[in-house]
Amino acid sequence: MQEAIKVMEDTGIIDKINDINFYLNKYGQQVIDYLPDVLSAIVILVVGWWVIKIFTRIARKLFAVREVDPSLQKFLLDLLNWVLKIILFITVVAQLGIQTSSFVAIIGAAGLAVGLALQGSLANFAGGVLLLMFKPFRVGHYIKAQGVEGTVKEISIISTKLLTFGNQLAVIPNGKISNDTIVNFTEEGIRRENLILGISYDSNIKKAKNILLALLMEQDLILKEEGKAPMVVVNELADSSVNLSIRFWAKNEDFWDIKFYTIEEAKSRLESAGIVIPFPQRDLHIITNEKN
Repeated sequence: MQEAIKVMEDTGIIDKINDINFYLNKYGQQVIDYLPDVLSAIVILVVGWWVIKIFTRIARKLFAVREVDPSLQKFLLDLLNWVLKIILFITVVAQLGIQTSSFVAIIGAAGLAVGLALQGSLANFAGGVLLLMFKPFRVGHYIKAQGVEGTVKEISIISTKLLTFGNQLAVIPNGKISNDTIVNFTEEGIRRENLILGISYDSNIKKAKNILLALLMEQDLILKEEGKAPMVVVNELADSSVNLSIRFWAKNEDFWDIKFYTIEEAKSRLESAGIVIPFPQRDLHIITNEKN
């Protein structure tokens, strides 16, 4: 036994055992006292992670029931998930006895810095959220916004893409769209037209109105139910013409064909009936002074 002890002393094993006993005596009680906080923090972490998954699943079902746009749904779920995880992290850290005020300050400062650096992008982001929530238009609708007309091709969180009549792609920031007037030509399913056509003061107004009204009434695609019957009225006594307003309702899919046909036929039929459609013109008088 003595020889074994001597060998352990020579190899330094005794010193290591003494060091271990020293640290156990010094920190063992602290570890035992701290162990309940560690175990409770682990429990909070596991339960909290499970609750977050359940809460996210419930939120996803609610969004589906309310038919929230898929783009907005994904963003809101991701945002909710990260916010809950940050709260869980702070709760676990607090349970371990660590001061959380510094973490809150760091998160707040980081949020402020990001907000100042991305003011324009955040405005577009907020506009995108509003558009996706309130849905003033959808993909496939024909709208006018920011002076641009076109069919909505895509609505994202940051911008909206319109395909114009000339097949050009217009990308408009959502911040500007959400703060400006939006005209949706598709939403109601039907549209009303107000064509202005001028005739000369010498022409017979009633005859012109009857011709134009007959043109409208013979077109089956023009709506004629109560409250939407076509009409022709005198709109204005202008400087060089009597302006007639040709008004009719039509479905969106029929609107343009009816409009183009009506314009062409109106001119042709009025001229055939001897009704003059005036156009701007100037009379030039030349005065010469003849010297004998």
